[in-house]
Amino acid sequence: MLNKIKNGLVASCQALENEPLHSPFIMSKMALAAHLGGAVGIRANSAQDIQAIKKEVSLPVVGIVKRDYPDSDVFITATQKEVDELIESGCEMIAMDATLRQRPHGEKLKSLVDYIKENHPNIQLMADISTLEDALEAERLGFDCVSTTLYGYTNETSGCKLYENDFDFIKVILNNVRIPVIAEGNILTPEMAKTVISLGAHSVVVGGAISRPQQITSRFVDVIKGV
Repeated sequence: MLNKIKNGLVASCQALENEPLHSPFIMSKMALAAHLGGAVGIRANSAQDIQAIKKEVSLPVVGIVKRDYPDSDVFITATQKEVDELIESGCEMIAMDATLRQRPHGEKLKSLVDYIKENHPNIQLMADISTLEDALEAERLGFDCVSTTLYGYTNETSGCKLYENDFDFIKVILNNVRIPVIAEGNILTPEMAKTVISLGAHSVVVGGAISRPQQITSRFVDVIKGV
C-alpha cells in the first residue's frame, strides 16, 4: 500500500456513533467522493465501514477500530480483538495506537505486531504516534510506517510546548526515523498538505477537513462570529 499512496492524499472517512454521518453506506459514498477528487487511499474506522467502502472503490484502505476500554486511554486498534476484526475486513494496512501508554488488559504492542507479521505478512502496519520516543520504538518493533496522528491528543502532548507547530514535530520525526512518515492531524488546508509533502512526508492523511461537515461548518461560524 505504501507504494500506492506515496506523495498523495489519503482521505480519512470516519464518523463515530454520535456523529450525523455515522453509517457504512454514507462512509462508502464519502470514500467514493474522495476517490473522484483524486485521493489515493482511504483511512476508515470499523470492519463494517471498510467492507462497505471496498464495495464502492478500489483504493487501498488503512483500517482502524476505535473502541474505549475502562483500563486504558488507548482506543485506536487497542487489542487483538480489533486486529482480528480488521484482518477480516480486507484492509491493506492496519493502523494502531503505538504510544508507550499501557494497553487494555495489559496487552503488549510488540505482541500485536508480531502476531500480524507472523500470520498476515501481506498486511502493512502503521504506527499512530504522539512523540519521537513512540516513533523510534515503533520502528524498532517493525512497523512499516509511522503517522503523526496522536500528536497533541494524548495527556503527554496536549498543549505541548516542545514544538512551535505541527510542522516542527513532523520535521523531528522525519529526521530521526528511517521508515516512511505519514503526516496526519490538524492538516486543514490544501496548502498545509502540500507543505508536509514538501518537507518529506511520504503521504498525508486528511480527515475532518474533508469528511466531517460539522467541523468544517463550525470553523466558518467561528470566524464569522470572531471566536
